[in-house]
Parts: sequence; structure tokens; C-alpha cells
Amino acid sequence: MVVDAVLAIGCFLCIMIMAVLNHRLEWWVAALAVVNTLPLLWRRRFPLLVSTVTGISAGALFLTDSMGGIPAASLIATYGLASLSPPARMLIGVLCTIAGFASAAVLQHHQPLSYGPTAAAFVVAYALGTGARARRDRIAVLEERARRLAEEREVAAVRERERIAREMHDIVAHAMSLVILQAEAGPVALRTDPAKAERIFDTISTTTRDGLSQLRRVLLALRSEEAERHPQPGIESVPSLIEGVRQAGLDVTFEERGEPRPCRSDLAVTVYRIVQEALSNTIKHAEATRVRVRITWRDDALDLEVHDDGRGVSGERGQGGHGLIGMRERVAVAGGRLVTGSDGTGFRVAASLPLAAALTDAASPTDSRAP
Repeated sequence: MVVDAVLAIGCFLCIMIMAVLNHRLEWWVAALAVVNTLPLLWRRRFPLLVSTVTGISAGALFLTDSMGGIPAASLIATYGLASLSPPARMLIGVLCTIAGFASAAVLQHHQPLSYGPTAAAFVVAYALGTGARARRDRIAVLEERARRLAEEREVAAVRERERIAREMHDIVAHAMSLVILQAEAGPVALRTDPAKAERIFDTISTTTRDGLSQLRRVLLALRSEEAERHPQPGIESVPSLIEGVRQAGLDVTFEERGEPRPCRSDLAVTVYRIVQEALSNTIKHAEATRVRVRITWRDDALDLEVHDDGRGVSGERGQGGHGLIGMRERVAVAGGRLVTGSDGTGFRVAASLPLAAALTDAASPTDSRAP
């Protein structure tokens, strides 16, 4: 506002000085000068109105022969109009300014070429204002793009933290479940079958080393180059996972139907982690003696089922602990469908995962509980 007030006063003084030099200092010239310059105080809020008033009043001042030069107030108003108004309003303001000066030229019988320098000055003011607006629009676009990128980075960071949390939970929970199962059987075997006890301790050592190795891979995956050298386990690792559970004393059968084919690495990791978490839950909660793991390859999807003969729904299984939540999140990212619950003969985890890449931002998958 201070800058606009200084501009208005300066333009008014310029008109008065030219009126004095041209011997045209009259009260009505001063009044027209006020009408021409005072609107500059509101040029930012009402650029079209200010441009129209200053353009018409400048034409009237030319009729009085008190203007000996280019009207500064009209140039400033034109610059403001071009930099602050949309194209339609800019056109109206320019037409009003042209009308004011054209009327003055006709009434004074001046040649059109005599207004050439004035017209050129208005073209320059208009071009500068348009350039300022384009520059401001570019800055706004860049700021919006930067804001969106920051939001996307934040969302990606949250998703990555959730993914790492799921990975660490699945790895640690599975390894600890096997260790607990073996450790509970160890004292009995030590008294009755030393050879079996030795195998149990070997299994505990192997399980903990494998768990530490997988945990190290997850942490190294935070570096892309390390992730390439230490890939995550996939479908091809499911048989070795099942063999480790068998060594812990649980009867697990594995069946693979259909024609296996290469699939996305994230889908392969999802299958492995669901089998791993389902087996961990069976060991921790189900008191099961048998588990069946089945992978079925279809034309456009992969079906996975883990079914035990344990107690069914109880405790953490029924309420949905971190493990089941992690399964749902994994299936959501893959764009699949998850079914968990008791079927009367134990607990069942079934997932259907599309082989094609899924585009989803869902927080949870299409999920249902078996009755």
C-alpha cells in the first residue's frame, strides 16, 4: 500500500508539473489528475477498474493539452492489469484505454502516428506485466509440484516403514516360534534321546542364524545396491522354510499345483511371508499336529492356502494380531483377497493374488473371515 501511495503521489505531481509548464494549471485539470492517479491505491485489488478509469481520464487530460508526455499512471495500471488479471479482463481494460486515447485523438484532430510513442509504451507495460504473471504462475506451479513431491515422499516413507516393520515381525516371530518349540522339547530329549537333543540344538542354531541373516537382508535393503546383492526370499524358498518347520517337529505337507512361472519379486516375497507368518501362528497358538500348505497357479492369479488341524480361532488369531494385520497389508499391496478363520477342522489362511501388477492405495485388502 505504501508503494502504491508513493506511485500515485509521484504521478499526480508529474501531471501538475506538466500542466504548469504548458500553462494549463486549472482546477479541473487538477481534478482529472486526481481521478487519473488516485485509483492506483487499489490497483492490486481492482486492476480492471483501475485500468479503465486511468485510461479514460488520461484521454481526457490529453484533450486539455496539459499532458506533454506519456501518462505514467495509465502505464502502471496497464502493468498491474496484465500481471494480475485473467486474459478476458485484460482485453476489456486494454480496449477501454485505447478508446480513451482514440477519442482524444479524434476530438483534437491529431494524426494517429502522433500517438506512436505512447502506444509503444503501453505495449511495453503490457508485455512486462504479462511476463511477471507468467513468472509468478511458473513459481506457483513449481511450489505445488514441490509440495506434492514432499507429500509423496512422506507417503513412500510411511509405506516403507510399514513394510520393514512387517518384514521384521515376520522374521523374528517365525524364528522365535521355532526356537521356543525346540527349546521346550530339548530338556525331555536330553534325558531320553541325546542324539535327538543334539539335532534339536542344531535346529535352534540353524533357525537363529537364518533369522539373523534374513533380518540383516531387511536392514541392508534400505540401500538399493545392497538389496540387489541380497535379494529377499521368494516362492522358491518356501520348501526350505517348510523343511525348517518340519525339523522343529511339526508335520507340514507342501503341494504345488499348476504350471509355475516367473512372477514379480514383490509377489514372491508376499507368498513367502504369508506362509511364514501362518506357520508361526500355528506354532504359537494352534497346538496343531499337521499343516497343509498349497500353492495353486492359475492363468491370472496365484492361490495360496495354509490349513492346520489346531484349535481354530482363539486369542491373537481371532482378534487379529500383528501377524494377521501384516498379512492383510501385504495382500492389499498386491491387490489380492485374503480369507482367514476357522473352518471347523482347524485354522485356514487363504489368499488369492493377481499375477499382474496391482495399482492400489488401499490400506487393507478385500478381507473376510471364514465362519
